[in-house]
Amino acid sequence: MASATHLLSQPSSSLRRNLNQYQSNRSSLSRIPVLSLKSTLKPLQRLSVKAAASSPNSVKTATKGSDDHSAFNHCFKKQSDGFLYCEGTKVEEIMESVERRPFYLYSKPQITRNVEAYKEALEGVSSVIGYAIKANNNLKILEHLRSLGCGAVLVSGNELRLALRACFDPTKCIFNGNGKLLEDLVLAAQAGVFVNVDSEFDLDNIVEASRISGKQVNVLLRINPDVDPQVHPYVATGNKNSKFGIRNEKLQWFLDEVKAHPNELKLVGAHCHLGSTITKVDIFRDAAVLMVEYIDEIRRQGFEVSYLNIGGGLGIDYYHAGAILPTPMDLINTVRELVLSRGLNLIIEPGRSLIANTCCFVNHVTGVKTNGTKNFIVIDGSMAELIRPSLYDAYQLNIFLVLFLVTTKAY
Repeated sequence: MASATHLLSQPSSSLRRNLNQYQSNRSSLSRIPVLSLKSTLKPLQRLSVKAAASSPNSVKTATKGSDDHSAFNHCFKKQSDGFLYCEGTKVEEIMESVERRPFYLYSKPQITRNVEAYKEALEGVSSVIGYAIKANNNLKILEHLRSLGCGAVLVSGNELRLALRACFDPTKCIFNGNGKLLEDLVLAAQAGVFVNVDSEFDLDNIVEASRISGKQVNVLLRINPDVDPQVHPYVATGNKNSKFGIRNEKLQWFLDEVKAHPNELKLVGAHCHLGSTITKVDIFRDAAVLMVEYIDEIRRQGFEVSYLNIGGGLGIDYYHAGAILPTPMDLINTVRELVLSRGLNLIIEPGRSLIANTCCFVNHVTGVKTNGTKNFIVIDGSMAELIRPSLYDAYQLNIFLVLFLVTTKAY
């Protein structure tokens, strides 16, 4: 059974009375019949949440792609009756049964299928699938991913606490970030998670955390390979202009510092992260080639490193238009031989490729209005629940659960 995260607070008593009155008297809506998508009427244009208050160009972008959503090869599908289903259950029925809305609806079987795709790709390779909690931090999802054998990738102290609460194996957890706080590093040291070294001051803080906790910390060096991932600049993290990672020309300084603190630090591997929404897996191979060369040099200096972390960022089909995108198998095949040739344990950090196609944000249309030149479909969701389209013009596919006909008149 799909699970839902409810985001609205409990209505006040006066609001509840108004809602009850509204639900008991729906005759005013009789002019808006609900029609099946099988109707011969021309389908309404699909609108995004942000399109309701954006430029015509945004609307054009939001309606990009095929009108035929039968190509969806995942848990959310339009059936022949014109309704949207999740794993065989009509979404409209779920919508009517929940206590609060809007809400996020998740498919547990789809999450499992996505993880299994990575496991199949990694067969024969010693590996850790570290789920990037920043992609979705719903506790029930975290617990399910942990039950499937995943580790966790953390970028804050609160994500570390969430991972521990969800009972992830600390030896499968990686603490990333260029602004890790000392108090969070102490918790990481006490828990025994891997920590990526991102800068000189970060290394100093990790050493201090080790001394406070009395625990040696297993660290990886996050090396910036200066590889262009060819993605949105906000999510490009592996080029020379990025704030993340250490410059490769500073590698020797960090190796010397680790050597100078044998009681506090144990260097176990190297890490890189190129960015997000990557659609060309050859980029991962380009980075991996550089990274194994760094590992060769690190080993020559006496370090027994055994982990290569290539990050995450595998792209997804945002438009649901049948785009041919690389699979987990395509990704792993680009680095498989390099990893095996060095006897390394591979760490990957998938986020949206594990969770994006498993959920939808379910809203209710509260009404339709016009400003005289444009019609607006008003829903009960907002950027408070889904900020990405407003934050950096991210595309968000929108589908009506059923098609409805609106009769407009001049006011």
